[in-house]
Amino acid sequence: MTVTTAAAPDVDPFRLFRLTVLRTGRLGPSLLRVTFGGPGLDGFASGGRDQSLSLFLPHPGQPEPVVPVDNEGNWFGPWRALPAEERAVLRSYTVRAQRRTDGGSATEIDIDFALHEDGGPACRWAAEASPGDVIKALGPAVEDNTAVRFRPPEDTDWVLIWADETALPAATAALEWLPARLRARVWLDVPHSGDRQAIDTAADARISWLVRDEAETPDAVEAVRAAELPAGTPYVWIAGEASKVRAMRRHLVRERGFDRKRVTFVGYWRRGLSEEQLREEATPAPAGTSSPTGD
Repeated sequence: MTVTTAAAPDVDPFRLFRLTVLRTGRLGPSLLRVTFGGPGLDGFASGGRDQSLSLFLPHPGQPEPVVPVDNEGNWFGPWRALPAEERAVLRSYTVRAQRRTDGGSATEIDIDFALHEDGGPACRWAAEASPGDVIKALGPAVEDNTAVRFRPPEDTDWVLIWADETALPAATAALEWLPARLRARVWLDVPHSGDRQAIDTAADARISWLVRDEAETPDAVEAVRAAELPAGTPYVWIAGEASKVRAMRRHLVRERGFDRKRVTFVGYWRRGLSEEQLREEATPAPAGTSSPTGD
């Protein structure tokens, strides 16, 4: 595999950005793309692949999200100290794409939102977003940062990917990044047939769409269990609903005998829990170490 996969740096190089909505567009029944730009994006530098960032969204009636910063530039403590109904709604998402000027500065970024019938505040915000709306983000200022997890080792012979609709932006961005002719076996798990997307990849990728509203679509783990996988040294990236991620990892590590060190797994969301509840369960940490979600 002829790509550079240096380990992520020890320091998270993140800072706050002010993002302005430029346009929105539906990608399918469950997916909405919001394109951001504006002068507040200056200095933004996505590492591509599954680059995550934390979005700060306003409550209904607020012109902008409320994210206070203290004299030392810290946001988490002041933000956490505010009443929940006042402080910005915090959600983690993936940078689907970034477009740059000739000088390398970001001019636009795309973020794809998975929309659910019972979706939370991020779904509602995205569904109503229009040009000129403003949010804030804690995002990368350098490309090689710890919020990029998709890092195949140099000796990787082939890649296995599984993602549900919340991780679809990260999976498709990773596939676009893979080098030519690298073998990839990919399962993409979406609610509706209209959620399928064309994916531009130079890799030798075999992509299976698991559409949940189609008759006789197998469970994701069963689909992978039934597959004949390539020989050679694999790298695995699996992301989506936490219980599905755990089940897929157990199958690959325990049943298939994959080296657990070569399996990157991220629970983007957990059925029945909001991101606030998930964050309460975890030790608070600045964005860049959190997992993207589709809430």
